[in-house]
Amino acid sequence: MTYGYKTLEDGSVVPYPIDTQLPIQKPMTIKHYPITKIQQAEKFYSEKDGVSVKHVCSTEFGDAIADIFYRETPNPEFGNRYFCLFFRGDDMYVANADYIEKLTFGMVENDDGQLEYSRSRHDYKTFKNGNMIDGGRDYIRSSGDVKVFVVRDGKMVHHGVKR
Repeated sequence: MTYGYKTLEDGSVVPYPIDTQLPIQKPMTIKHYPITKIQQAEKFYSEKDGVSVKHVCSTEFGDAIADIFYRETPNPEFGNRYFCLFFRGDDMYVANADYIEKLTFGMVENDDGQLEYSRSRHDYKTFKNGNMIDGGRDYIRSSGDVKVFVVRDGKMVHHGVKR
């Protein structure tokens, strides 16, 4: 049987048989490795901007790893809905991250049943279950089936399977 994946409102991912569209297992979650204190950043920017701000993912931004955040309404000054936080040395920077919806995220299941992705080109991850993932947004190198996700409206959405 072939399975697809749905992203629920809470961000968890549920597998379902494609022919019935019914959930069949407990929700799978996506494990992130943020570089900032996510709850503090969400609270700070939500209060500062007066709109809800949520962490989406962590990925390469130029030569740095960045945490990507989403707001439903465009920033009134800059017009972007996504922004990223990243460091150069000890200094933190903020930048427009609307490009995130053009990228793909290959994910494999880790030993705990969570989905994991490679944050950057050289972020090679292996698991005892035989799965591995590498390449960040530059390429997807993996063992076995890879669930491909994209970011849409501030959520990771299942986009297909790479075999």
